[in-house]
Amino acid sequence: MHEYGNLLILATLWLLYFLSHSLLASLTAKHWVAKHFPAFMPWYRISFNLLAVLLLLPPLGLMWHWHSTPLWEFNAALTWFTYGLTLLAILGFLWSMRYYDSGEFIGLRQLRLRIREVHDQENFHISPLHRFVRHPWYSLGLVLIWSREMDAAMLVSAIMMTLYFIYGSRIEERKLVVYHGEVYQRYQSLVPGLLPRPWRYLSRESAAALVAGARRQYSEG
Repeated sequence: MHEYGNLLILATLWLLYFLSHSLLASLTAKHWVAKHFPAFMPWYRISFNLLAVLLLLPPLGLMWHWHSTPLWEFNAALTWFTYGLTLLAILGFLWSMRYYDSGEFIGLRQLRLRIREVHDQENFHISPLHRFVRHPWYSLGLVLIWSREMDAAMLVSAIMMTLYFIYGSRIEERKLVVYHGEVYQRYQSLVPGLLPRPWRYLSRESAAALVAGARRQYSEG
């Protein structure tokens, strides 16, 4: 019974983390801060990221503190296979970062230029991985989460993170539709969200055409 109580506490901490993360990332929160504390807006993104890291420490710490006997164990061949998946996911993260504006993502650009805009400044673009899934970092995160042996605490954490990736991706897409309009809706209809499907992806030519359409939309707007 004590273990179930610990797992409930852990699940609750993850839930609180994800709710606070979604709230602070929402346009509603950003508009409120922009209205009442406009001078803070250049600091918003970098503060959001720092707070996200700090608030992540309690659930991660308890997950490791309540480490227990694995619920399943891989044989040698499967262990090496999962190691390979983990390595590929990490390399995928590192490779994909070259297609992101790291200064914009971290918040350094907003701080340096004293940007007070609520909406993100980065234009619509499609990286190689975005041709196959709309949220490649979430997809790679799922590989990292599920390609390992798990005890009860890690399984609860994996389930909570997976649910948040599904929910969080939908919340994120609402903002992206606001930012990019019909172009992003077209992109949604052509590319799956989290799980790649061999029959549903963008060719290089189709991706370039969508990006060109976004540029026309920005110029006309």
